[in-house]
Amino acid sequence: MDKTRLWLMFPARLITRPVLWELGRKFEVVTNVRQASVTDEIGIVSLELDGQREEIKKAIAWLEEEGIKVEPVEIGTIAS
Repeated sequence: MDKTRLWLMFPARLITRPVLWELGRKFEVVTNVRQASVTDEIGIVSLELDGQREEIKKAIAWLEEEGIKVEPVEIGTIAS
């Protein structure tokens, strides 16, 4: 099992959509929201994904296809 930490930036059109729920249904990954900030204009989420490396890659590709900007978290940024 691999663990990946990501920053997700949601555009306004996706803020009310249950994207993380969909992610957990479509892919065999465990999601853990570590931090979030949501306004009417943007959503920013720090997310941990646990699962097989290939499944995590597929999940990330799907998020990007849906219009979510995905960036890796720097080590230690959300550890505390």
